[in-house]
Amino acid sequence: MGVITGLHCVTCGSIYGPNDVEYTCPSCGPRLGTLEVRYDYERMGKTLTRDAFAKSGHESMWRYLPLLPIESEEHIQPLRVGWTPLHSFPHLAREFKLSSLFVKDDGQNPTASYKDRASSIVVIKAQEKGKSVVTAASTGNAASSLAGFAAATPLETIIFVPKTAPEAKVAQLLVYGARVFLVNGSYDVAYDLASEASEAFGWYNRSAAVNPYLVEGKKTGAIELAEQLDWHPPDVVFVGVGDGSVVSGICKGFAELQLLGWIDRLPQVIGVQAENSAPIARAFAAYDGNDVWFEDIDAHTVADSICVGKPRDVVKAVKSVYANGGRYVTVSDEAILDAIITLARRTGVFAEPAGAAAYAGLLSLVRTGELQGKSAAVMITGNGLKDISSARKVVGEPTLIEPTLRALEAHLP
Repeated sequence: MGVITGLHCVTCGSIYGPNDVEYTCPSCGPRLGTLEVRYDYERMGKTLTRDAFAKSGHESMWRYLPLLPIESEEHIQPLRVGWTPLHSFPHLAREFKLSSLFVKDDGQNPTASYKDRASSIVVIKAQEKGKSVVTAASTGNAASSLAGFAAATPLETIIFVPKTAPEAKVAQLLVYGARVFLVNGSYDVAYDLASEASEAFGWYNRSAAVNPYLVEGKKTGAIELAEQLDWHPPDVVFVGVGDGSVVSGICKGFAELQLLGWIDRLPQVIGVQAENSAPIARAFAAYDGNDVWFEDIDAHTVADSICVGKPRDVVKAVKSVYANGGRYVTVSDEAILDAIITLARRTGVFAEPAGAAAYAGLLSLVRTGELQGKSAAVMITGNGLKDISSARKVVGEPTLIEPTLRALEAHLP
């Protein structure tokens, strides 16, 4: 397992031991003081090779155990998480004037979202720390993921979601046995309540950004993508962005691979936000390489998983994409809904709105011509069945007929 050298504050640079702090930098506070897990990369580079992953026998993210902060394998759940399919679409690449186009479908994880990568780590860490209750605030995916991975453990799961959370995601939570509180307020309100409750009652908090180990699970998507392409990652990688933890994880995964000498260049990571939920994109636009300045907003978008007005991992999300040479783009709700349909009908991949947002971001840059000749990958972070109501807004209604050929023929061309 990975040898942790410390937890690094992304704002002040302070380094803490793994047992010195639970969540964030005491000096900088929860918003600015998110922590990043650091390892003994020199030692790793001397003993670990890329071939070791394939030889591990794991067709899951646990093939990357030497790069993960796990102290013991005994708490690893039997559910397969990660090693999700990477699809190639040459016909779309030609149409878009790209050298190649890949779609990585993390909707095929156990609870149908990218968040499984992080939750599987957190459930292990909670047990290593002797916790009995895990909690999270979520628009749905992170919570259902946590509940799913905690289900086969002794852990109790207490979840806070905004009352507007999609019904399918709430149903998942209840099926997995979580105790669910629908909060009369936004995701940001639910987040604050979860944080207060975890501190008051000693619960282990899985909420985005506050827990430093989340990004460690989320980075595996980047490592996986690189390995699936024989360690030649694409030129650009698109991912939807809400709180900022997923995009930070993807950047960290690529950065660690380059640090270990396993890839010769960093892909440009493009974070995609909804136009009316884009505080991180705004912060990035104002970033000059020094302090990160940001302003919270009243967010609203059809893509509930990235509807965040008070992003908790904003500093890490801005700095990691900046260091990566990437950028942020914003897309309209109309473009997101259209992307659900065009992605499904051109590739067969059914994405929820947040996943489709990444594809909408790709299409927006294809139209400008700036991706011409480049290879690109789109990270689909959730399955479309997570939010059927959004898809129904743009697909129309089925045709009701009597059970006769004559009735059928009346509707045929």
